[in-house]
Amino acid sequence: MPDDAPSAEPVATLTTGDGPGPLLRTRPAEAGIPDADVLPTDPPGGILPLEPATPPDLTAGDAGIRTGDVDAWGRSERMRRLARALYEPIYRYWFRVDWEGLEHVPAEGGALLVANHAAAIPSDAPAIMHGIETELGRPVYGLAEYLFRAMPVIGTLWSRCGGVPAHPDNAYRLLHDDGQLVLVFPEGAKGTGKPFRDRYRLRRFGRGGFVEIAMRSGVPVVPIAVVGAEESMPILWKSRRLAGLLNIPYFPITANMLAFGPLGTVLYFPAKFRIRVLPPVHFDVPPDQDRYPRARVMEESDRIRDRIQQALYDMLRARRNVWFG
Repeated sequence: MPDDAPSAEPVATLTTGDGPGPLLRTRPAEAGIPDADVLPTDPPGGILPLEPATPPDLTAGDAGIRTGDVDAWGRSERMRRLARALYEPIYRYWFRVDWEGLEHVPAEGGALLVANHAAAIPSDAPAIMHGIETELGRPVYGLAEYLFRAMPVIGTLWSRCGGVPAHPDNAYRLLHDDGQLVLVFPEGAKGTGKPFRDRYRLRRFGRGGFVEIAMRSGVPVVPIAVVGAEESMPILWKSRRLAGLLNIPYFPITANMLAFGPLGTVLYFPAKFRIRVLPPVHFDVPPDQDRYPRARVMEESDRIRDRIQQALYDMLRARRNVWFG
């Protein structure tokens, strides 16, 4: 693979933060939508700035004018417009998404969006991406495990809609070189796979890899709290046997399946979504360092997690009804 292509080597999500050693390439990839811990991997020198990838659809002329709409990461604006058109009724009339604090999302420059994660098939990622793109007009790239990219047809569609394999080089280039908004869910599959009784109780944020990549890229972390996704597709029970046979992190039995039958595999409950964007967290450290103090990284990670957790508690206290907000 050329050095300037999007890195496709799978890395462990934040759900694998309890293993020995600082490396990420120690456990199999887990499925999920933008749920990656972008902790730096080997070589010991850390993440080095890479040249932006050359879009596959540039002309060969000196002008270098793009003839198509697919960018260096595989994202297609034409596909995103179609996805937004199809998702808009769900966003507007099914989930009825309300936002608070959208002004905290930077109007320009790179920023790492960090949110809580929920639902057996995560419903929060498309809501966040759609809302920011329609309200602010900025594209959002979602980091997810390479499992999605490897799936025939689905992998291409996922890439065209803004999905990028979760690799620290990709995160660095998107944030530092391209100045883009990048969405990650540090809970990973532990967030989406938790049972309904544990709703809105954040899982640990792994080793804080998202903080370190933000420090290295010189961008802020923007915490986001989402209420409503937990009730959109709650997990009642998980089958370890089926998960093992299918080689996926978990095989859920959801309330949607009991209510809607086979259709419940993909049909969400119409829970009312509220999304609160918290003030950005800036790190007073120089970018592009080989290493950052582990204690500082973990301290910042825990602080961001606590801010999201407290925002969730505050939003839940103000919520009068799951379905109407």
